[in-house]
Amino acid sequence: MSKLSNLNYKKAVKAGKHLDKAAASLPVLTSIAWSPGMKTAFLNKGTMPNPTYASVPTDKAREEILAARALIDCDHVIAEWLRRLSDSLMSTVGLIETRGTPEFFTHSTALYGRPTRLMLDGQTKVLDLAKHMDQSLEGLDFERLVLEGAEKHLTDAQFARQLRARLSRHFQTDAPSVIISPNVTAKAAASSTRIRIRQGATFTERDVDQLLHHEALIHTATALNGKAQKDFPILGRGHPGTTEIQEGLAVFAEIITGSMDPRRFKRLSGRVLAIQMAVDGADFKEVYEFFLNRNDDPSQSYDNTRRVFRGGVISGGAPFTKDMVYLNGLLRVHNFMRTVVRMGRSDLIRVLFVGKMDIEDVPALAHLAANGQLQTPRFMPPWVKDLRFLVSYMAYSSFLNRVKMPGFQSYYEEELKEVPDVWSLMGHERVDQSGGDIID
Repeated sequence: MSKLSNLNYKKAVKAGKHLDKAAASLPVLTSIAWSPGMKTAFLNKGTMPNPTYASVPTDKAREEILAARALIDCDHVIAEWLRRLSDSLMSTVGLIETRGTPEFFTHSTALYGRPTRLMLDGQTKVLDLAKHMDQSLEGLDFERLVLEGAEKHLTDAQFARQLRARLSRHFQTDAPSVIISPNVTAKAAASSTRIRIRQGATFTERDVDQLLHHEALIHTATALNGKAQKDFPILGRGHPGTTEIQEGLAVFAEIITGSMDPRRFKRLSGRVLAIQMAVDGADFKEVYEFFLNRNDDPSQSYDNTRRVFRGGVISGGAPFTKDMVYLNGLLRVHNFMRTVVRMGRSDLIRVLFVGKMDIEDVPALAHLAANGQLQTPRFMPPWVKDLRFLVSYMAYSSFLNRVKMPGFQSYYEEELKEVPDVWSLMGHERVDQSGGDIID
């Protein structure tokens, strides 16, 4: 594809900066935050949440988006990228403007999808993956997966010390700071410049790996790389148009580095199932009971349910669908990886790290990179810097898709059905692996 003319490139740069300003003025998650008092009232008295949302001005964002659209007047892959960005940000405006109404769901599905939407193969739904993982892990004794002494438990100070050392190794002077705070709801909360750890929480070494590979080496890395793109600073800013691939890439990183935990996978699946329940009309209390039956933890069940209903309708039918992006994004990222490896284009994997983007943006950003109009990503995880393992894994896994599982399964089930349980010989005391996600 031909290079943009100097005039059109200047217009594209200007349009991108208008869109960056628009995105900066649209704080989606803070605009749908709930008062902590509603949690206490629900857990203590059964009072249904009745959220109210503060006014968020959107006129300036609309003006910036319209100004950008007026500049995008050519037929080029870069112009297509900017048009998609402007459409996504306009849907974000609509999302904020319709909080607490059924119309909120329309904008949510435009931005984040819905569990029953078909993927590119015309057959697969993220709901299918959620049900498959939920059924596959049903009844699994998680305590038997780790032998006593195989995993070291850490205090908050030990966790912070290990994390600081590993962040420093990857980011040098750009490493986010790590602080211990009593004011963190989750066990840890991360941004591009700071990671807060809940005071008094206990951690494991796997928690260090998970936070490093998911938050730091994906979210922090792409933010820093994107901020280095002077012509297109929006690549350094997270917004709903980038959420699905950012989270899908981060979950993929957990899997490819061996940091994923089956409990976490089951929680991600449960979120998708809960969203579908709400789409089908389940109200806040019904979804809360669904989570409570899964984890027997009222506080965590409330928080999980709040995630589904924030911004939407408490009586059901119009939830916030963001939490399906973890699995939907994973499916999209995994299939992108398979495809580029099969094409012999593993170079495109590194394009995902020039900033925050959707997969559909890769052609435009590869075009800019090839013409020297983007900075080479400075921060990338080890499995992207050295693609040998990833390419080998993808080549092998693509063959596995052709292998018929039922024949193997029936043979091994017959062979193993009378084999005694050797847990008592292989392990010692059971390891406590309880607790929620280390990351949001």
